[in-house]
Amino acid sequence: MLYLLPIAVPAIAFLAVTKMLKGENLSKYDEDIRATFETDPDSDTLKTMNDYLYENFEKPGQGHKGGEPIAAKRKRFDEGGRVRDFPSKFTPLSIPADHGEITGEWVTSKKRGRKSDPDKRILYIHGGAFTVGSHLSHRAITSKLAELTGASVCAINYRLMPENKRLAGIEDCRTAYKWILENGPDGPFSVKKLAVMGDSAGGNLSLSIIQWARGEGLRAADAVVPLSPSTDSTASGPSIRDNMATDHMLRPLLGHLLGLPSLLLLWGSWKNMGISPSSPLVSPIYGDLSNLPPTLIHASSSEILYDDARRYAVKARRAGSEVKLQTWSHMPHVWQIFDTILPEADQAMGEIAGFLKRHGF
Repeated sequence: MLYLLPIAVPAIAFLAVTKMLKGENLSKYDEDIRATFETDPDSDTLKTMNDYLYENFEKPGQGHKGGEPIAAKRKRFDEGGRVRDFPSKFTPLSIPADHGEITGEWVTSKKRGRKSDPDKRILYIHGGAFTVGSHLSHRAITSKLAELTGASVCAINYRLMPENKRLAGIEDCRTAYKWILENGPDGPFSVKKLAVMGDSAGGNLSLSIIQWARGEGLRAADAVVPLSPSTDSTASGPSIRDNMATDHMLRPLLGHLLGLPSLLLLWGSWKNMGISPSSPLVSPIYGDLSNLPPTLIHASSSEILYDDARRYAVKARRAGSEVKLQTWSHMPHVWQIFDTILPEADQAMGEIAGFLKRHGF
């Protein structure tokens, strides 16, 4: 039987590493949760929305292996923040970091009677699959936040992949978190109220950071609001595949990757990130979810990351943390950014403003 050892040992090692990459079975957090807000799938606004997503997400990637070239994608994402007028003041910021600086902007309200409070701060971390996006691309959300809450919004630009390692973006968000505790739009001053918010990839980073801050003994955020967050980099949730046809935003961006066999996806993610996909660093759901700040999660029951949000909320509640999950049916991924098309975007932002108000904003 010794002749089998050269085959058996690598096979056993392969299976052991695969189990480590996969992490715990998250299906025990599957609960049947009805949509908080039902929307009409045949509404004119949703038809307009789907036409927009086709023109701006599906069509640009046609004819390109792996989707639209990243440089073109980044330019298109940022364009939305350049061509619109917002009722906000945008002030460039620079946060000292080991690699030089972290750029971004303070977003404060210009509306009469709604001047932003420099002592109430929101750290906003943009989405974009860790590869695109910036403070410009998400002004529709950050401007509305400043307007509705009267807080000062700090929108940062973390280092993006693929030219940087995944850990680089995490390090930048940690640096920004520590910085905002002692710095506001008017200069150095300790924060009185702090919220951390992000969408998609930024939601992932937001949830990762609050676990890290708790472990470091740093001042905790008073509230956390992840929008359509990615919480499980192993892509184990059924909605990853069940909602592929109804997610008109992420399918053209990530469908070519998420459609791979799970084994290839696990090993490919490990190689690409340099971190196990089940590590809490990149998959907050695999971490300790006890003793976390009050959290409001938004997700669409039609998007592929629905189970990421649903499972995280269930696990965190079982761990004793205060987590509220609000879901909308038939909405696109991070629909809050499409305020010029969808009335549900304003509805969702109103829910966020109410949640933050209940926690001191």
